[in-house]
Amino acid sequence: QVQLVESGGGLVQPGGSLRLSCAASGTIFGINVMGWYRQAPGKERELVATISGVSTNYADSVKGRFTISRDNAKNTVYLQMNSLKPEDTAVYYCNADLASKVGLTYRNLEVWGQGTLVTVSS
Repeated sequence: QVQLVESGGGLVQPGGSLRLSCAASGTIFGINVMGWYRQAPGKERELVATISGVSTNYADSVKGRFTISRDNAKNTVYLQMNSLKPEDTAVYYCNADLASKVGLTYRNLEVWGQGTLVTVSS
C-alpha cells in the first residue's frame, strides 16, 4: 500500500558528494518523520539523519557534512552528502513513520526502502 523508492547511490571518491532521494507513494494520509539509516558490511544499521517538520537530527559522525531535507508536496526526502569519507560506505535506507488511509481506515505504519549502495573509494 505504501512504498519508499530510493535513488542516487553510487561510487564516489573521498571528498566527493552525492545526493540521495527517497520518494514515498501509495495510500499516504500524512508523513510524520522521514529519515535515513545506513548499514556497513559487518555492522548494525545506524541512524544517519531524520527530519520531522522543520526539526532535524543527525548522527555525530555526519554533522556538518550531510544535510537532510524534505519536499512535503512530493512526499520526498533528500540526503545531501558532502566531504564523503571511506567510512561512509554503506547501504543507505530510507525510513518513514506515516499514516496510511484506506477508505475510512487509518493506520500508522513504519516503512523502509529497499536500500541504495554508497561506496566511497579512490
